[in-house]
Amino acid sequence: MSVGSTTQVVSSDKPLVQLKAKDFKSKVSPDWCAGCGDFGVLTDLQKACAELGLRPHQILTVSGIGCSSNLPGYFNAYGMHTLHGRALAVATGAQMANHELTVIVTGGDGDAYGIGGNHFAHTARRNVDLTYIVMDNQVYGLTTGQMSPTSCEGMKTKSTPFGSIEKPVNPITTAIMNGATFVARGYSADGKQLIELMKQAIQHKGFALIDIFSPCVTFNHDNDYAFFKERIKKLEDEQHDPTDWKAACEKAMVWGETIYTGLFLQIKDRPTLGQQEPVLDQGGPLAHRPLGLSKEQSQRILKRMM
Repeated sequence: MSVGSTTQVVSSDKPLVQLKAKDFKSKVSPDWCAGCGDFGVLTDLQKACAELGLRPHQILTVSGIGCSSNLPGYFNAYGMHTLHGRALAVATGAQMANHELTVIVTGGDGDAYGIGGNHFAHTARRNVDLTYIVMDNQVYGLTTGQMSPTSCEGMKTKSTPFGSIEKPVNPITTAIMNGATFVARGYSADGKQLIELMKQAIQHKGFALIDIFSPCVTFNHDNDYAFFKERIKKLEDEQHDPTDWKAACEKAMVWGETIYTGLFLQIKDRPTLGQQEPVLDQGGPLAHRPLGLSKEQSQRILKRMM
């Protein structure tokens, strides 16, 4: 039963556990700039996990490098802060080792679509069962304002003082073309829609992308809250069919006076990477199985690695 951001679930440890968004807040407070869109993303993710009845020990958050990639430190669950652009590779290994975990990857547009672009394409192609939440502010915020892969043409930044001459990456069409089975776009200032998208993405079996407009109030004054407020339209208001691949691509290409948010595409019948791996069909998660090594062998391996 779900009411707002409070959910009651039956637990194997206790008769009844009541989860709230605050249960997913860590003891570390975010250090993002006041007004940063990432605050909304963090809050909505906490609410989404609570409403789904998830518990912190059932979740792994993985991130790369960047302002948005600090999120695992602010979220009460298992977490890994990995290398720039390599979060999906690490998350894939973790998901295959323990496919019972709910794996959520967080990052920014530079981390995801720039240095991490190769992993993005192949994780989508493999349909790894994880959720990728990308806080897209169309600029490199952590390094104080350089052009990113999603910066608009003509945008003036520290690295493009005369305006960017490059066409931006379209994360939605890229995800669709590379085989992602859940492709959505959200907006950090629209918590109602974003929470629902997060819940759907986490429950989806397969690779789920949510590209989220998360304005950088310090270094991107072109694509600010006023910019999106005038342009954003919701796909659900136009009765968009997320099973229609062609319509999803067409809506994703719209950029100008109208920019769509919502669920572009969802494919439910494509097997995940884990479902196609025979070794995972027996014996439960690999992480819970006996190593097949003696205590002495394990200690020697650990000693070499330390």
